[in-house]
Amino acid sequence: MLRYRNATALAGLLLVFAVMSNLLVAKRVPDPSFKTLDGQTRKLSTLRGQVVVVNFWATWCGPCQEELPRLSQIAASYAGKPVSFVFISIDAPKDRAKIPGTLARLNVSFDSWVNADTDTLGRFGLGDIVPGTLVLDENGEPVARVMGEAKEDDVRKPVDWLLGGKQGDPPTALTKRY
Repeated sequence: MLRYRNATALAGLLLVFAVMSNLLVAKRVPDPSFKTLDGQTRKLSTLRGQVVVVNFWATWCGPCQEELPRLSQIAASYAGKPVSFVFISIDAPKDRAKIPGTLARLNVSFDSWVNADTDTLGRFGLGDIVPGTLVLDENGEPVARVMGEAKEDDVRKPVDWLLGGKQGDPPTALTKRY
């Protein structure tokens, strides 16, 4: 009987951990200040009222170089809709001069913010490896996270679900692509 109770207690404890981890994934993201490349302060909270796709990247990251043009094309396809794409570099201050050239080479015309690092990724629930992508609803609540290189459906499904009034099955809350 003792083994049964321990197994039941363990199962209950695992259930509590599963529920808690889902709650942690669903929590509101932090709202630190970032900077544009020309030094202006930006916060994600200023974009509330629209769907926001946040992508953390770096100039030295190979998968980021593959992903950024794809995300830029997806962003362009939502022009005129209440969707914003925000690209936030985790490059160290000494490497930030490389950002404009990298964006130009990749034909990414969207602004990139800076002042993030791997700790920032962790606070956003994206682990500590770039790239990392997050889709926020109009209230700034996370709907989907992608750890690793986001595929087109990883971004379109949650964005379209939000734009469609949250009809149908919700998108996957966390996708790992590494």
